[in-house]
Formats: sequence, structure tokens, C-alpha cells
Amino acid sequence: MTKKAEGARADIYARITERIVADLGKGVKPWMKPWQAANTNGRITRPLRHNGQPYSGMNILLLWSEAMARGFTSPMWMTFKQALELGAAVRRGETAATVVFASRFTKSEADGNGGEVDREIPFLKAYTVFNIEQIDGLPEHYHHRPVPVLDPVERVEHADRFFRNTGAVIRHGGSQAYYSPVTDHIQMPPFETFRDAASYVATLSHESCHWTARADRVGRDLSRYAKDKSERAREELIAELGSCFLCADLGIAPELEPRPDHASYLGSWLKVLSDDRRAIFQAAAHAQRSVNFLHGLQSIQADNRAAA
Repeated sequence: MTKKAEGARADIYARITERIVADLGKGVKPWMKPWQAANTNGRITRPLRHNGQPYSGMNILLLWSEAMARGFTSPMWMTFKQALELGAAVRRGETAATVVFASRFTKSEADGNGGEVDREIPFLKAYTVFNIEQIDGLPEHYHHRPVPVLDPVERVEHADRFFRNTGAVIRHGGSQAYYSPVTDHIQMPPFETFRDAASYVATLSHESCHWTARADRVGRDLSRYAKDKSERAREELIAELGSCFLCADLGIAPELEPRPDHASYLGSWLKVLSDDRRAIFQAAAHAQRSVNFLHGLQSIQADNRAAA
């Protein structure tokens, strides 16, 4: 990779991290913004590509933030070229939003013994997209995408089924919610102690993201969680982002008010992100892996039921 390319990649990390750090410095968690706006509760989804496929990881945060800043109500985004291919055009003067694409390429290097070894090198590329509200001439169906909205009871029943399908051991009692790696169980306070059913589900989604960390699941190392403040902050950021992603998928508002045991994390996140411009990207990627794993367990349970 050239020095110019490395510099461009570093600039992407720095630019995006600086924006998130600026929000955190004001006491605002940018990944919570969609749910805190008026009249949006229960209608938040992940941002969508032009073909209806949801964005993942860091791009969820980037496009949620852009939509809130500019007042867009549509979750759908597309590139300039995609708009043209649909016979549409981005309006003159409209500015694009940045999304990123992470991948790897293989490079052969000398191994010091006269041979060569292949080394995988990660890279990050930025490209731009526009919200469909910035585009004229799109086919009519882009402006009328029916989104089924379940009523609160059905929505919570759907979430309950989702967590049952994970197979996680969930125990109830006490006043704290946590995941215990030692006994591999999720501990939840009694259901009736929560403000409402959605708050219970939101807390369970956070702890379920911790639950995925075990080596035979997504393999995230929690060995230093209790001893290292920085590692604890990183893991809690992963679980919080994962909870937001999952809540959007389940149609549940996440924990808008910080839990008492999480109140100190804002300062820790600021330090972690200020010290490491890649930390938010890594956390979002880990969070997405956790959510993907939990979704993957749904099809396994469905297959088991079908076989029975």
C-alpha cells in the first residue's frame, strides 16, 4: 500500500472518530440519537441500501448520524451512479454522506529464508451515498416502502422468542443485570422491576451481546474485563452498540437512560476513542459479529423444529 493510500485511510479513521468524540464530549451518545428524536419510537430500522439490504457495523452509526443531522425520515441510501441507473438524479447542491467499506487483500512477502509468505492486509475505503430524499425521479416504490409495525405486545413476544432461540441460560433475581463468563449465564433482575417490557428486552439484548463473547461463539477475549478499565470500556461499548443494532432489528427502543452501573463509561469511551482512532470501528465490527451470531441461532432453531 502506498503512503498516500495509508494517509487517506488514516484520515478516514481520524475524521469519523473525531466526530464521535465531539458528540461524546457533549454528553451525547451518537448511536442513541435516532430514538431520542420526537415521534420515532418504534419505527427505527437499520439504514438500507438501494436494494433494501441493511447496512452493518460502522455504517449504521454513520448513516443514523447523518439522517438525524439532516432531518431525513427515509432509511434508504444509494450512490450517485445507482440513482442514474434507476433513471433518477441527485438534486443540484445536495451533499453526500460518507460510508466505509472494509476488506482485505493478500500480499506476498519474503520470509527471510528465500521463500515467500502471503500476508493479509486490511484496508478501509470511503465512498459516498445520498438519501433518497435528496434524489428526484426515483421509481414510486422507493417512496412507499411499507414497514410492518407490530403492536407492543406482538413486538415483545417476537423478542422473547428471539432470545429463547439463542439457547442462552437466563436467570432472574437480584437487582443487577450481567453476564457471567464463569457460569456462562445471563443474570437479569425480575421482569416486573423494569419500567416496561421494552426496557427489559433492551437490557437483555445488551447482556446477550456479552454472552456471545465465549470462544465457541464469536471468540472475544473477556479475560481482562475485570482487571483493565480500558478493556472493560471497550467491551461495554461493543455490547452497547450491539444492543442498539439488535434493538433496531427487533423494533425495540434501547436503554435511553444509562444504567447506574454504566454511568462511568462515557469518560472511559472518550479516553479509548481519543487514544485509538480505530477503536470505534473495531467496536462496531465486533458488535455486528455478535448480532449476526444471535440472528444465526434463529435459523438453527427453526431448522431443528422443522426436523422434529
